[in-house]
Amino acid sequence: MSVVAQRSPLIDTAKLAPWLYRLAIRQVLLYRRRCGRYRKLKNQYTERGSPEAQPPEADPLDWLLADERRALVRNALEKMSERDTEILLLKYTEDWSYHQIAGHLGVSHSAVESRLHRARQKLRSALITVKLVETP
Repeated sequence: MSVVAQRSPLIDTAKLAPWLYRLAIRQVLLYRRRCGRYRKLKNQYTERGSPEAQPPEADPLDWLLADERRALVRNALEKMSERDTEILLLKYTEDWSYHQIAGHLGVSHSAVESRLHRARQKLRSALITVKLVETP
C-alpha cells in the first residue's frame, strides 16, 4: 500500500532495491513511533488511574468501589483492539477534541465520531461481559 501511495515515485528502475529498502525503513520507523505513542498514552492512563495517584476518598467503601471500577475498565480496555483503546483514551483521558483526534489519526471528523461510537459500544459490551462472568 505504501508503495502505491508514495509521493515520490521511482523514476530509475535500476534503483528499485534501495528505494524499496528506504521505504520499508520509513514504514518501520513510523510504526515504532505509533507504538511508542500508544504505549506512552496507556502508561499515562495507568499512572493517572492508579489508586496511589488518587486522593483518598472520605468513605473507604467509595474508594474500594472506584478502584474496582477502574480495574474493570482497564481489563475491558486490554481486551479491546489497540485502535479502539487509543481513540477512547485520547477522548476520555486526554480530553482531546474530535478535530485533534482526527488530525492525530489522519481521518475525518465524521470517522472519529463513528469510531468513538463503535468503541464505546464495544467497551460497554466488554464491561457487561466482565460483570456477568464475575457475578456469582
